[in-house]
Amino acid sequence: MSQPGGEPAGSDIAALAKGGRTNFFGFLLRLLARLPFLFVAGQLYGAAAVGRYASALIVVELVALVCSIGEKRGLAQRLSEGDRDEDQAPLIADSILVALVLSSLAAAILYVFPAPLFPSGIYTEMDRWIVLAIPGYALTEIVLAAQAYKYDIATTVRARAVVEPWTISILAAAFFFWPLVSESGLSMAYVASIYAGLGAALFPFFRTYGRPRYYRPEPRRILRMVWRALPLAVADAIEWGTRRIDLFILGLFAGPIAVGVYYMAQQVASLPQKLKTSFEPILGPVITAKLKEKDYAAIARQVCQVGFWIVAMQAGIALALGIPGEALMGLFGTGGEFVPGTGALAFLLAAEVVAATAVVSEAALIYVARLRNLWVSIGTIVLQILLTIGVMLLVDRIDFGSAEQADYYRAAGAAMALMLALAAASVVKAVMLSRILQQRINNWRWALVWATAAAVLVGQVAIMLPEWAELAIGVPAIIGVYGWIIWTRGFGPEDRVLFRRKMSEESPDKTVDSEN
Repeated sequence: MSQPGGEPAGSDIAALAKGGRTNFFGFLLRLLARLPFLFVAGQLYGAAAVGRYASALIVVELVALVCSIGEKRGLAQRLSEGDRDEDQAPLIADSILVALVLSSLAAAILYVFPAPLFPSGIYTEMDRWIVLAIPGYALTEIVLAAQAYKYDIATTVRARAVVEPWTISILAAAFFFWPLVSESGLSMAYVASIYAGLGAALFPFFRTYGRPRYYRPEPRRILRMVWRALPLAVADAIEWGTRRIDLFILGLFAGPIAVGVYYMAQQVASLPQKLKTSFEPILGPVITAKLKEKDYAAIARQVCQVGFWIVAMQAGIALALGIPGEALMGLFGTGGEFVPGTGALAFLLAAEVVAATAVVSEAALIYVARLRNLWVSIGTIVLQILLTIGVMLLVDRIDFGSAEQADYYRAAGAAMALMLALAAASVVKAVMLSRILQQRINNWRWALVWATAAAVLVGQVAIMLPEWAELAIGVPAIIGVYGWIIWTRGFGPEDRVLFRRKMSEESPDKTVDSEN
């Protein structure tokens, strides 16, 4: 039996490794492109402008994600149910049509009523045009999901890790010096980056699927698709919301400068988060293929394998970014404007590590327990909201000497609330999946402890160096010692498939095939 991409059924770990390896390269490219954007936004525009941009971005991306009706992950299951390749283009066309209609309507409403985008009431007329990004964002999600079903992860890397970040970095700098758009440079650069990414995704998409010939929208079929996708769309929105509701609540209790500082810390912390999303496009098609065979043991093995890969890589990146956090945050503004966000950065990086188990568990739960997964996701964001508001009220009761200082503690508290909520979600979702599959779900290995301890020791030496050396020498040293211990003490033969470009005849995927 073959998988969607034409690979033998036993090559699931190899397929995951190949997709993750490709997207890990994309993560490095995204890192190189994202840092210039943060530098430009901080140095040229300042914390207050970054805060206003961040507030609008929350609404735009959430609305766009909802308008994509959960197809980022749900499309793989619908395509796997089709018997022939020619049946797939109309299914994708249904998704694109619904997303285009919903996102265009949402963009028009938000343009007319921009208050949700700019709760402070401060914006320019051109800032309102950020809503144009909503249709582009939604369509890009669907097109990349369709390519991922064919195991084409390179397109995601090009669109998300090269075209989008470099476009926004370059244009944000250029627009600042163009008087016509200088005040709205961040918003306009974001819109341009979204459509540049969509263009980069559409060329290979049309080569893969072609145009849906003789396509006719059937309202009954489309309504059935939307109804089926609703739980997944809500779960996607909630999962995304857990990374943004903290910023929204912080904006209600703190000023725009604190929001801008928190956003900058959030952007740095989101870099290791991209490692997690590196495996999402390929994990869905592999899991759906195994579900058709009812091979639950293979699904559990995939979840545990990918979960460890993600935790190991995210922990290493988190240590490398978090230990020299003050020096890193000092790069993004004049006079140390963003340095007070270091505490928030530490909690946000830890949150990404503890969230890994929830994410890989959910990759399977959305197919085997969609509604139960939805309820857990709802419980997670409710817990986060309660914890965040509780921290905000607690800070109000303590005298920090100045309102600005209190805002910085609010920022750190919001990040801590996120970390605790995601840790709870990881435990609950792993236990739930384990009971459903009747298989053990555990991403933990003791090598993580030894590698972390060694990285912390190296980091303590690094922070005694001048700031330039702390970053230039300390960060590679932390990653180097951590990676060496994980490689020698934590990685087995199947794990090393992740770093092997060409499989020999005795490669681990052959072993997996014989076990299946």
